[in-house]
Amino acid sequence: MVRTESGRGLRGTLVRWGLGAVALVVVFTLLGAVTNLIHLRNPFGETTTIRSSPVLLKSISELKRFEAASGEFQVVVEVQNSSWLPSFLAGSDTFFLGDGTVGAYVDFGSLGADKVQVSSDRLSATITLPKPVLDPVALDVHKSYIIGQQQGVFDRLFNNDPNQVQPLLVEATKQIDGAAAKSQLVTIAEKDTTQMLQGLLHSLGFTGTIAVNYK
Repeated sequence: MVRTESGRGLRGTLVRWGLGAVALVVVFTLLGAVTNLIHLRNPFGETTTIRSSPVLLKSISELKRFEAASGEFQVVVEVQNSSWLPSFLAGSDTFFLGDGTVGAYVDFGSLGADKVQVSSDRLSATITLPKPVLDPVALDVHKSYIIGQQQGVFDRLFNNDPNQVQPLLVEATKQIDGAAAKSQLVTIAEKDTTQMLQGLLHSLGFTGTIAVNYK
């Protein structure tokens, strides 16, 4: 009888331990489910929304000045110096070849936020820029030279003015400057600037229409 009672007591103890372990598993399972439910449906949970302004304006402003186009011009200038004496005695007739370049650029220095309009979906943009400006003529001293000259006897003997080329340079610069103003440089500069900005904005994620106006 003693052994039988001891066996029953041992079995009872094991049963109680087993029931306790099952109860703990059930409790932890329920706690995990409740925790997940609270985490998923927490009425006091916060939602984070991140918004950022486009880097469009900064990217354009960093350009400051865009060299959009450049043209090379040549002109032949004739300068005559005459007197009351016959030309074979006094006077000169000089032909000068002037070779220079003129650049056209767009100034981004004054570009403000009011000049850049971005669509609500941030895919399209309209930019207003000043018209391209022509640089001063830059004569190439290696390509500009006297190509022909006739002088009277007295001029060859007594005229040693070291500044005799200066009027030729001034006139050549004036002629090239006028030719550049009548050329298509400004139109080409607008076209090239527009293409550059469209490429830049597309690389920044603008997939819509990019309009550039010049005023």
